[in-house]
Amino acid sequence: MQKLKRAIKQAFDEAEDKTDFINNLRKIIYEMSPFSKNPVDLVKWIPLERIEPNEYNPNIVARNEMRLLYWSIKHDGYTQPIVVFYDDTKDKYIIVDGFHRYSVMKHHSDIYEQNNGCAPCVVLDKEINDRMASTVRHNRARGKHQVSGMSDIVFSMLENGWSDAEICKELGMEPDELVKLKHITGFSKLFEDVEYKKAWETTRQLKLKKEWKEKNENRA
Repeated sequence: MQKLKRAIKQAFDEAEDKTDFINNLRKIIYEMSPFSKNPVDLVKWIPLERIEPNEYNPNIVARNEMRLLYWSIKHDGYTQPIVVFYDDTKDKYIIVDGFHRYSVMKHHSDIYEQNNGCAPCVVLDKEINDRMASTVRHNRARGKHQVSGMSDIVFSMLENGWSDAEICKELGMEPDELVKLKHITGFSKLFEDVEYKKAWETTRQLKLKKEWKEKNENRA
């Protein structure tokens, strides 16, 4: 082990880009790891300039909590990576979860310098609806999500072809909650001329509610 450590240290000292060397070394270990199904098994250090916020995060953090987050990162360092996906059309990493951890570095030069201008990231490879669902799951698991932002995400998912059942399953919602969000977005109003609202309730929503109710009764 000591011999391996010396070899790695020598290679590191000779590397022109130290960050790139560390990321590549971790990737080699990740490819052999029995835990590679977990994205957190490969944390990459990505330059902040190559990271961008998404356009759909419904999470808002109060000012006091942002100050506390800064203080935590200042004294304890980053204990959680930022979750991103790579957009090859922009050659950028787009945030799925961790916008506020990103913001702390972006707006505080001491945090930026402390981490050599790089943020710890986990990279997901998912389509847009799955990325939105990941963002919502992260926020809801922490109990932090904004109704207006959630309704926008639901509207986009419906437009992108996901069914009610898929949305409820992936976002951890009950049917009644989805109905309310659809009402907020005005999604059902788009189809008033073809009696969309009535058809939705009779052919899909009521069926989903019934299945949900029966499932919960069976659990009891």
